[in-house]
Amino acid sequence: MEMSVTLCQSLSDEKINKFLLLETAMTSLRLLSLFHSLLVLQVHLSNQLEDNKIPPSLCTGHPGIPGSPGVHGSPGQPGRDGRDGRDAAPGEKGEKGERGAPGETGVRGLTGDRGDPGEKGERGQPGECAVAPKSAFSVKLSQGQTSPLNVGDAVRFDTILINEQGDYNSETGRFTCKVPGVYYFAVHATVYRASLQFDLMKNGHAVASYFQFYGNWPKPASLSGGSLLHLIPGDQVWVQMALSEYNGFYSSSKTDSSFTGFLVYSDWKNSAVFA
Repeated sequence: MEMSVTLCQSLSDEKINKFLLLETAMTSLRLLSLFHSLLVLQVHLSNQLEDNKIPPSLCTGHPGIPGSPGVHGSPGQPGRDGRDGRDAAPGEKGEKGERGAPGETGVRGLTGDRGDPGEKGERGQPGECAVAPKSAFSVKLSQGQTSPLNVGDAVRFDTILINEQGDYNSETGRFTCKVPGVYYFAVHATVYRASLQFDLMKNGHAVASYFQFYGNWPKPASLSGGSLLHLIPGDQVWVQMALSEYNGFYSSSKTDSSFTGFLVYSDWKNSAVFA
């Protein structure tokens, strides 16, 4: 360097410039040669790195600082199915769950086949009444029967024509109801020797009244009447004199005075037969 400086001082400026240019060119050539050598070395080392063949002489340095974590990679492919595990012991029975809400009503199913006939059942208990109730009577005055003369006396029709149920009492002249329902009562009187007036009574009350005037006719006259009455058990019906002087009931071998009654229909509510 000292020789260069001395030389530069003795040379003219032109020579100095030429020298500097030449020095610069030489320096550039040396740098270019060095760059070429580094490039060749880099290619050589890159090939060794790719083949994992790094010369031992290059690994003599200290370990480097750990690098930063890499970016997460893409998800890998699904793994193979694992082997079936061993059967475990049965677990304990759980508690019963709460009852669920009722579901909607399903569609009505088809009608099933007719089943086989069942076994004959046991005989039932006797019913209340298998035969319709009956009540009827017909009575008349016997010949020579003395008619009552007092008002309020019952006419005692003493000759029984029919009284199967015994609902009429010939000693009192009264009918007593046993079967509830509607009854028809009829009175036929032969009027002779006197006028006649009588009432059809129910429990002490007149429900119908009948009158026939006698006008000294040579032959007997007649007086008839009837009524429908609704009765309950214990009710009584009879024929009663209305006026003592009008007592012309008459009976003979050829004409009668009679009293008849019978059940038309029952309203016995205790039995479905008569409801």
